[in-house]
Formats: sequence, structure tokens, C-alpha cells
Amino acid sequence: MSHLTVGIRELKRQLSRYVRQIESGATVIITLRGKPVGRIVPLKPSLEARMQEVLQTGLVAWSGRKLAPIEPVAQTQGDRTVADLLLEDRG
Repeated sequence: MSHLTVGIRELKRQLSRYVRQIESGATVIITLRGKPVGRIVPLKPSLEARMQEVLQTGLVAWSGRKLAPIEPVAQTQGDRTVADLLLEDRG
């Protein structure tokens, strides 16, 4: 996910260009006299972009490796699925 920094004057002059970049996933930080005052972000960032944000904040650490599959804790008997059992339990 890329971050762009742009002054308000430049943003007004080249708005269409910046909107296209936002559509492709970029975040635009708006400055006024060199100080950040706002941010324009895509409405629906990709999962990868959201994961990168979380990683950058330091809330999680990830080695980049895939997790090993785990065995289910419980199994259903018969033809009923777990979803069926949940719906029955809620009803």
C-alpha cells in the first residue's frame, strides 16, 4: 500500500489523477503549509493492504509463512453439518 503526500493546492489542480491512485489502493495525505491535515483512503482496501497496516502498527508480527493446517476439535455425526447444529441450537 503506497502513501502519497500532496499539498492542498496540488490536490485541487490534479484531483482526477489522485482519485485514480486512490482507486488503485493508494492513501493520499493532504498537507496545508507543509503540515498534514487530512487523509484520503480507498473505501474498501484489499485484505493485503489491511494486513500491511496492522503489521506496520506493530500490533502483530508475522514471519510470512503459511500456518500449518490443524485438525478439527470436534466432528459431527451423521449427515448434519456444524451449521445445521448451530441453526438448530439458535432456533
